[in-house]
Amino acid sequence: MKKGIFLLFLLCLFSTAAHAGLRVIGRGDNMRLDPSAFPPAMKANYEIMRVRCVKCHTLERTIVAIQTGVAPITGQLFDRSATRAYGIKMLRKPDSNMSKPEVKATVDLMNYLLDVAQH
Repeated sequence: MKKGIFLLFLLCLFSTAAHAGLRVIGRGDNMRLDPSAFPPAMKANYEIMRVRCVKCHTLERTIVAIQTGVAPITGQLFDRSATRAYGIKMLRKPDSNMSKPEVKATVDLMNYLLDVAQH
């Protein structure tokens, strides 16, 4: 089972070009999104994610989850309810230093990106 999830993860990782809506720059630890086509509010939210989330993990983890619909570490479904759960988890983490508005902005961005990735 774990081997199957890992293979699915690798397949999705190398098939990023299939998601024309999400423009991804770089690979691995240097992976990030090109926010130039984002609406202004989402550009601001991306700046929060770009600065805050990378204190604990790379953006690659979030981007892969959004592209594949599967959280890379747990292998669980990554959808709107998952983004909310991760937001709550980050709000409760003492090291995240994220405020409620920052967490909301990040969750809103991830939901927006999930919508973009599906089209």
